[in-house]
Amino acid sequence: MKKILELLSEEMQGYFEKAGYDRELGKLSISNRPDLCEFQCNGAMAGAKKYKKAPIMIANEIAELAKESTLYSKIEAVSPGFLNLQVNPAIFKEYLEEMKNAPKYGVEEAKTPQSIVIDYGGPNVAKPLHVGHLRSAIIGESVKRIARFMGHTVIGDIHLGDWGLQMGLIMTELQERMPSLVYFDESFQGEYPKEAPFTITELEEIYPTASKKSKEEESFKEAAMEATFKLQNGDRGYRALWQHIMQVSVADLKKNYHSLNVDFDLWNGESDVQDRIPGMVSYMKEAGYAYESAGALVVDVKEETDTKEVPPCMILKSDGASLYNTTDLATILERMEKIKPDHIIYVVDKRQELYFEQVFRCAKKTKLVGEDTRLTFLGFGTMNGKDGKPFKTRDGGVMRLENLIHDINEEMYRKITENRVTSEEEARKTAQIVALSAVKYGDLSNQAAKDYVFDVERFTSFEGDTGPYILYTIVRIKSILAKYREQGGNPDIAALQCPGSVVEKELMMSISNFNTMIASAFEEVAPHKICAYIFDLSNAFNRFYHETKILTEEEEMKKAGWIALLGLTRDILETSIDLLGFMAPERM
Repeated sequence: MKKILELLSEEMQGYFEKAGYDRELGKLSISNRPDLCEFQCNGAMAGAKKYKKAPIMIANEIAELAKESTLYSKIEAVSPGFLNLQVNPAIFKEYLEEMKNAPKYGVEEAKTPQSIVIDYGGPNVAKPLHVGHLRSAIIGESVKRIARFMGHTVIGDIHLGDWGLQMGLIMTELQERMPSLVYFDESFQGEYPKEAPFTITELEEIYPTASKKSKEEESFKEAAMEATFKLQNGDRGYRALWQHIMQVSVADLKKNYHSLNVDFDLWNGESDVQDRIPGMVSYMKEAGYAYESAGALVVDVKEETDTKEVPPCMILKSDGASLYNTTDLATILERMEKIKPDHIIYVVDKRQELYFEQVFRCAKKTKLVGEDTRLTFLGFGTMNGKDGKPFKTRDGGVMRLENLIHDINEEMYRKITENRVTSEEEARKTAQIVALSAVKYGDLSNQAAKDYVFDVERFTSFEGDTGPYILYTIVRIKSILAKYREQGGNPDIAALQCPGSVVEKELMMSISNFNTMIASAFEEVAPHKICAYIFDLSNAFNRFYHETKILTEEEEMKKAGWIALLGLTRDILETSIDLLGFMAPERM
C-alpha cells in the first residue's frame, strides 16, 4: 500500500512534469505550519535557479494546473514560492478504509527480507542485573520487533559474559568457604551433584566479596587466575561447577528479562566460541593480517581517511590470553557460519564506539564478513538521576534492576488505588502493565544516543508525553467501544465516514501517517519515532474526543463512523505499543 505522502506527491509531480519541470520537484511534505495547511511543496523554490524563474512564478503555474485535482481541496501559492495544500476530506476516508483492510495497516514488508542478528543483552552471569542493563534490553527488544514487523528474519542474542576472570573469582571464594566440595577433588571420578551448592542470592553475594578480596590479596587473585585457567582448559570439576553457575544465573536472568517483556532467541555467551579462537588466530596470522607488536598480536585497522587515531585491534595479549575483541570477532565468525546474517546490530553503551569501530574494521579487513554484510553500532546514552549523574540508589550504589521495577510497580499501584476502588489482584496486575509502559516509554521516547533523566514522578504521570498517558488513551477508547456495544451497536461492522470537523480530519490524517512512520523507524533504527507518533496520535484523538459527543449522537450513521474511527485508532495505538514492547490493560 502506498504511503499517503507518495499518493499525494505523485499527483503533484504530474503537474510539475506537465508544466515542463523536473518531476522530483513535486514531492510533498507534512506542513510544519499546520495552522496554514496540511501539506506543503517547496519544489518551486528548489527549481528557481535551474529554470531561471522566480519561485512564485513556478508556484503559480502549478497551482493553476492543480485546480483540476480531486485530491486537493485547496492549493495556494505563497510568496516567495511555497505551495500550501489542503486535502479533500474524502481522500482520508478512502485511505483509512484501505488501511483498515490491508495487512499490517498498509505497512509494506521488505521486498527482499534480510537476516538480522541483534546483540542486545551482554550481562555477566553470577551478577544481578542493574539499571545499566535497562537501555540495551529495552532498545534492543523494540528494534527487534520493528524489524520483524517489516518482514525480516531477526534473531536476538543476549551474548552473556560467562567465561572471564569472574568465574575464577567465584570458584576460588567457593573453595575457601566449602573446601570439601567434590568439584575441587582432583581424584573424584563419580558423577557430580545435579543441584548447585548455592542459590542465586548466595551467588550474588559471593562475587563482590571475591572481587574485593582479589584487589586486596595478591594470593587470592593468583588463585582466581589459576581457577580461570583450569576452567578454560577443561578441568572436569571446574566445568561442572561452571555449569551450576550458568544454570542458576540464567534462570534468574530469564525471570528479570521476562518482567521487562524482553526475550532472546539465543542465550549464547563468550564460552560458546572459545573453540573457534585458535583457528581464527591461525587464519589471521597465515593470511598476513595479524602481526606482533610489543609481544601482543594485533591487526592494523587504521584508514587513510581517519581524522583521529584508531589504534590496532588487539587479538591476543602478550601472554597469549584472549580479550573481548577476540571473543567478539569469534562470535561474528560463528554468526556468519551458522546464521549468515545480512546485518548485525549491536545495542551497547555509546562510550564503546571506538572499540566497536576497531572490531568492525578488523572483521571487514580479515574477511570474517563479506563486503555486503552490515555491522551497525547502535550506541545509547546514560540513564541519569535528577542530579544529571548516572542513576543510583539513595545510598549511592548501583540500583538493581528488579528493585527499580519493584519501585515503579509500587508507585503505579499507589496511583491506581488512589483514583478508584478495585480489587487487590486487578490493581496489582494493572499496576505492572502501566509501570512497564512508564519505564519503556520513558526510555524509548528519547533518541537512543542521548542521555536522559529517569524521573519516576514524570514517567508515571497520566498526563503529558508518558507511557501511562498513551495507555489511558487506549483504555478510554476501549471504554467507549464497550458502551457502544451495550447500546446495541457492533463496532466490528461500523463503517468510516468522511470527516465532518477539523478535529476529526486531523485524527484521520494522523492515522494515515502510520506506515510512513514505521518505515522511517526501521530505516533509521529509531524506536523514538514510534513514541513521537503515538503521542501525536493520542493528542489528536483526545482533541476529537473532547469536541465530539460520540455516544449521544442521534444520527446513527455518523455515530457508527466515529466508532469505526475509534476502533482503527485503538488498533494503530496497540500495534505501535507492541512494537515498543508493552501492552494496554482493559481498564485503568
